[in-house]
Amino acid sequence: MTRAALLVLAAEDDVAVSLRAIAPGERLLYETGEVVAVDAIPFAHKIALRRIATGAPVRKFGVPIGRATADIAPGALVHVHNIASDYINNALEHFED
Repeated sequence: MTRAALLVLAAEDDVAVSLRAIAPGERLLYETGEVVAVDAIPFAHKIALRRIATGAPVRKFGVPIGRATADIAPGALVHVHNIASDYINNALEHFED
């Protein structure tokens, strides 16, 4: 086990925020459980705490922040490649020159 590396902002959240860079395979504890990282998670990025199905809302701060665009495994990086905001256009092509 490693020292605390995750910040869960609300009990009902599907994601936590990394407090440091996390390597794949790390076992991480948080207040109500544990998760094993399946991806490298950069500092201050989101990690899935549980399975999130395609189209399901993704909760952070206790509220939906977007919807999963693909199935997301526990321990996976949650970012623009697998979540779409319900509030802003975060499609990858939106940011291309």
